[in-house]
Amino acid sequence: MIVNNPNRRGFLKTTGLVAATLPFTQVKLAWAGAHPDINIAYISDSHIQQIKGAKFVRNWDRGLIRAVAETNLLDPQPDFVVFGGDLAQLGKKSELDHGAEMMSKLRAPVKYVMGEHDFYLDMGRYWEKLFGPQWYSWDHKGVHFVVLNSILTYDEWVNKWPSDVERMNQMAGLDNPNGSPFMVGEAQRKWLEKDLSKVSKDTPVVVFSHSPLQKIFKNWNFWTEDAEQLQKMLGRFSNVNVIYGHVHQIQYNRIGNINFHSVMATAWPWPYPESYAQAESHLPVLTVPMNRADPFHERDATGWQLIDVHTGRPTLKYNLYNNENRIVGPNDKGVPEDRTYAKRTTPPQKHY
Repeated sequence: MIVNNPNRRGFLKTTGLVAATLPFTQVKLAWAGAHPDINIAYISDSHIQQIKGAKFVRNWDRGLIRAVAETNLLDPQPDFVVFGGDLAQLGKKSELDHGAEMMSKLRAPVKYVMGEHDFYLDMGRYWEKLFGPQWYSWDHKGVHFVVLNSILTYDEWVNKWPSDVERMNQMAGLDNPNGSPFMVGEAQRKWLEKDLSKVSKDTPVVVFSHSPLQKIFKNWNFWTEDAEQLQKMLGRFSNVNVIYGHVHQIQYNRIGNINFHSVMATAWPWPYPESYAQAESHLPVLTVPMNRADPFHERDATGWQLIDVHTGRPTLKYNLYNNENRIVGPNDKGVPEDRTYAKRTTPPQKHY
């Protein structure tokens, strides 16, 4: 159901959902059978950036402040909130502290996922002091939840830079050829294998990661190097969903029994249009500015979405800034499909 111009406070009270322009994601896991519904508010990719002293980039601050405030208005409150990574832009204590202070206003419990912008200055040490371990799991209402640190990389790359700051700056580059592919890594895969060995194959499993646990586009590091090993590990379960941030755009996919869903950012859409690069010097440099081709709008990655997961066949309902609301759900073959846009798809152009 799409509500146009609802009475905001009444809409929140009666539905437990949110108005159409909110910069966060609410996820509803509606399982079949005896499993009760689970409501999750999902906030991700805030990229809090210090300019100097107590001055921070205002746009990124306002996105996170608004997401927290609107989450607190949800009635009923979500079972928990997930922060999907990249709280900071350059991993500095000042940025993480500033972001943590804003996040502390949330009424619901919070689960944290680490992003590369939080990690590569000090390899996650200060993050752990603030938020706890980099990977962990828990059970809730019959569902097994896992948080992974999916933004690790090769030791040779980590050790090649002359300083921690240079390493962070290189990894923070958007389409930077000096970057390095992300991975979960051997130690964490062994931990995950042991963790999942205690879980029945019929138990629904939800994995939260920052990178997508797929190999989508290596140039932008929409890529997890050991994705196939992780997918094989998850393959024995009948109901698996991976929910991830990082990409700042709408993505959906199904590989075998695994449904993949991206969530949106509170900072900027990716790839942002050329006009963004001309607007403010604090925006990261993008060497390949791109237009947003139909059906996507240049703000298609900032808004909120509701994910209904039912017997492993998810339906994603997107409410978007300055764009048509969209629904992505399984077609007759169980493959995710944009139900509106699929009817007006332009065939690929021939190459001569």
